[in-house]
Amino acid sequence: MTTFDKREAAEEGKFAHDAELEFKARAKRDRLVGQWAAAKLGLSGAAADAYAATLVTTDLEKHGDGDVIGKLKADFAAKNVQVSDHQIERALAENMAEALKDLKARG
Repeated sequence: MTTFDKREAAEEGKFAHDAELEFKARAKRDRLVGQWAAAKLGLSGAAADAYAATLVTTDLEKHGDGDVIGKLKADFAAKNVQVSDHQIERALAENMAEALKDLKARG
């Protein structure tokens, strides 16, 4: 194996690791945001956990945050819960930072 081949294999490994980390972080973020949203929607216990799980699956439908944001906005509107776009985006960003920190701490 040449130096170039080793470098290429290392880059491919790093890419795969980074992609897996991002996937896990997004799923964890979505669960955390789901719990936040569930509390605002008046859900608790198993209902809150089930709601959070729906956000994780919603995020798998399309690339990006648009599908999650759209679901949150629709769910808040259906229950007449006043939450701004800024609050949603802040919840996503803060919980992504928390999810990444937690996953990196685990190794």
